[in-house]
Amino acid sequence: MKALVFHGPQQISLEDRPMPEIQDPTDAIVRVLKTTICGTDLHILKGDVPTVEPGRILGHEGVGEVVQTGNAVTAFKPGDRVLISCISSCGKCAACRRGMYSHCAAGGWILGNRIDGTQAEYVRTPHADTSLYHAPDGVDDDALVMLSDILPTGFECGVLNGKVQPGSSVAIVGAGPIGLAALLTAQFFSPAQIIVVDPDLARLEVATRFGATSVISPTREDAAEAVRRLTGGQGVDTAIEAVGVPATFELCEAIVAAGGIIANVGVHGRKVDLHLESLWDRNISITTRLVDTAATPMLLKTVASGRLTPGALITHHFSLADILNAYRTFGDAANTHALKVIIAP
Repeated sequence: MKALVFHGPQQISLEDRPMPEIQDPTDAIVRVLKTTICGTDLHILKGDVPTVEPGRILGHEGVGEVVQTGNAVTAFKPGDRVLISCISSCGKCAACRRGMYSHCAAGGWILGNRIDGTQAEYVRTPHADTSLYHAPDGVDDDALVMLSDILPTGFECGVLNGKVQPGSSVAIVGAGPIGLAALLTAQFFSPAQIIVVDPDLARLEVATRFGATSVISPTREDAAEAVRRLTGGQGVDTAIEAVGVPATFELCEAIVAAGGIIANVGVHGRKVDLHLESLWDRNISITTRLVDTAATPMLLKTVASGRLTPGALITHHFSLADILNAYRTFGDAANTHALKVIIAP
């Protein structure tokens, strides 16, 4: 089969690789119908995720068709159309019993990280019964791919961890796919203000279309001062960091209100300064999280009902044969205006 293989920082290639095989009785082999590229994949290429070893097939998102199951799999059968979760969960360990599937003792974020992933024609999915979801009828595969990772990530790590509430003020720093997913799902809770900060004017236009009440470009004005102006000098109740670089986290520190929450979503590969000299008396909380995908069933129902339309995040389509161009396009979003790209093996 064809697969996108990581060979080290800034080194990837499309190669012929052996077909995956059942290794454990709880495994399923899935033919990948649609997959995508995540911002985390770009962090891998930068060398920010040392657990990813050379030779790994990348990718942790996708929709596919089950072609084979281990003899312990009971919820799925060959021919089933499925959503592949970015998180693999055994459902039995102490972390899973607490709903912390990302910390599963035998799973977590392993696809495209510690085991081969979905940017290929076929993928082996461990713990299939608790890591795959039946794809609802009538929902486009492209839109479903958004539920593998970015929608539950934006919702759980940003909106839920940030305790967004009716009438509250929210700032989302970063208008990439994760930030926009947080923007879409924050509206479940009717905050009074959703301020989006990003230097990319095209992404700010998308944010406005998706429901942001205000947008700020830090290349045109002082972002912290602009947020304070919009909030009567108070700052925001929830600051969602959706990029993963020191400057954006430090901006969240500067704009959070007394009693507020900084909800980190971004993947950080470098140290960030914590300015306790200005925050020690502010009654703030800082949350971190890797998505658990506990919200995926709810999000599936919301998308199936038409109340949430994640397909709006998709800007480009590629074949697997053209995946290197897809990476270039996604990585150069400032010029290509790429949000989510869909890759069809």
